[in-house]
Order: sequence, then structure tokens, then C-alpha cells
Amino acid sequence: MTQEVLDTQTIAPSGFDEYIDRLAKVSTLQIEIDSVPDDFGELYRVWNGWHFLGTFYQNLQGKWIAQPCNGNKRYCCDNPLEAELIIIGVNYLLVTDIV
Repeated sequence: MTQEVLDTQTIAPSGFDEYIDRLAKVSTLQIEIDSVPDDFGELYRVWNGWHFLGTFYQNLQGKWIAQPCNGNKRYCCDNPLEAELIIIGVNYLLVTDIV
């Protein structure tokens, strides 16, 4: 994933308010994770209140697979926290494209 340096002087008129709105939305999230048994182990579910955001699980190679509920992509992660953050980011448009 590439990182960009943001110049607040140039984005303030057009995109800064939208960015602040996104951050405010995230700060009010009430993220909960539960799990259910699956044929291959535990399936972890990510919720914001009663809104279902997606699932993640550990595959046989030890990688964590994140599956946000609002898309068909599966993301391979190194740890469960990364999987959770991808699910939250994709659902709340904090990230637009992940390779």
C-alpha cells in the first residue's frame, strides 16, 4: 500500500472537510467481534452495533483472510488486527482500493 503526504493547505478547500467527517464517523464506531465455529476453525465476525461489517478467519497457511460484507474481494493479512482494520476501512470508505 502506498502512502501519500497530504498538504492540508492544498486540500483544505476541497477534501479536508470530507476527510474530517470520515474520521469523526470512525471515532463513533462501536466495533465488536464475536466468533462462531466453522468446519476449518473459528470464523470471526465484525460488527458495528447491530450492523454486520464482515468476517475474517485464519487459513491453513497461517494467513488471515478478511471478507468485508460490501464486496466480493478477500484480503490476505498477516494478523487478525490487520484483517479487522481492513474490514472497517472498506465498509466506511477509509480505503478505496487495496491490492
